[in-house]
Amino acid sequence: MVIQRDQYISELISKQWNRKVKIVTGIRRCGKSFLLFTLYKNYLLNEGVAKDCFVELALDKKAHVKYRNPNELYEYVLRKTQNTEKRYYVFIDEIQLSYKVKSEDVDENLVPEEDRDMLYVTFYDILNDLMARSNLDIYVTGSNSKMLSKDIVTNFRDRGSEIKVYPLSFKEFYPVSGLEKVDAMEEYLTYGGMPLAVLEKNETEKRKYLKGLHKRVYIKDIVERYKLKDDEVLEALIDALSSAVGSLTNPHNLANAAGSLMKRNTSDHTIKNYLDYLEEAYLFLGAQRYDVKGKRYFENTQKYYSMDIGLRNAKLNFRQQEKSHLMENVIFVELIRRGYSVDVGVVEMTLVKDGKKQQSQYEIDFVVNTGREKVYIQSALNVDTEVKKNQETFSLKNSGDFFRKIVILEGNAKPWTDEDGIMYVGVIPFLLEEAGRII
Repeated sequence: MVIQRDQYISELISKQWNRKVKIVTGIRRCGKSFLLFTLYKNYLLNEGVAKDCFVELALDKKAHVKYRNPNELYEYVLRKTQNTEKRYYVFIDEIQLSYKVKSEDVDENLVPEEDRDMLYVTFYDILNDLMARSNLDIYVTGSNSKMLSKDIVTNFRDRGSEIKVYPLSFKEFYPVSGLEKVDAMEEYLTYGGMPLAVLEKNETEKRKYLKGLHKRVYIKDIVERYKLKDDEVLEALIDALSSAVGSLTNPHNLANAAGSLMKRNTSDHTIKNYLDYLEEAYLFLGAQRYDVKGKRYFENTQKYYSMDIGLRNAKLNFRQQEKSHLMENVIFVELIRRGYSVDVGVVEMTLVKDGKKQQSQYEIDFVVNTGREKVYIQSALNVDTEVKKNQETFSLKNSGDFFRKIVILEGNAKPWTDEDGIMYVGVIPFLLEEAGRII
């Protein structure tokens, strides 16, 4: 079975021959290579592009190791595209594996120390050079945000165009699941949207695959990339983060949690560095706390969500299956996938209790910045009683503004609005966009 990724194919088509390097980023094994080398290539072949107009390299393959040297990569592409009368599509997989090479024709002693980084040739240099050739349309994939998406403007000199790829959304997952909507939602909340896990029908093999990804791919990649002495702290941090999805935390608390799991201490500084590594590898996404009334960010605490809920569950051996946290994680990633900036909202209020004034904080799960406005979203399993409804909407009603407010509930409920103007909708129609894109 082939899983179509129509949204990303449309993005790639819209960026064809735009005189920029197309950079396809995302967590490893989320389908970037299949998207580019199979789905997109098949589209181009069907549009009449000849087979000999493709130049393809996968830098994670043993046969292509020497092309991790940017100079070798450059010469290879030039050899394959000598005919300037033809237009070529250049596909390079896992570009972050390319390393920098020192220029041999420059005397280092003549270069000021602060400029010595310029002595090295990197993949940014050779891609910028190749992009200047009018008969080349260049596409690369990569799994490290620090080397790619965060540096696109600087290193590609405004000649980079990013396409962010995520594990399968529920909207992509549902048609291939073969299940009824409610059952498909249960499956998705358990095993997530990593394509090979979705295609695997045997549950034992599905679990084995997801567990193996951590050891064989993600942990190994991070340890090698950052030259870590051991992976025990990293493993413990991933366990702590996985247990804490949907909960406020900070490096100090995570250091304590990881230390408890390892039965030895680790520093806040180490944990902060490792958090950066995990975000750079797209394993986790962070959300800052935002003071809705004070219009400021809190510096010390935030939330982390797993890029794929199946990976999170596998790391915890499919324990801790609190549906409220799983649903919140899925909603957060969906909002990010749709291109929104998302914060965790805080409403500060002064209340009188027992005759005394008390400063209290109430949470809004998500403050979604659409570019034109803000939308407040609360994730709740249900609002079956008046007490539960008041609990879930208290912070929304006291935000002090008139931005749209939505409560996303478990299940398949169609959208409806209460007397306070708050919309309620089931998570299934929200994810499937059955009522149109609500935000």
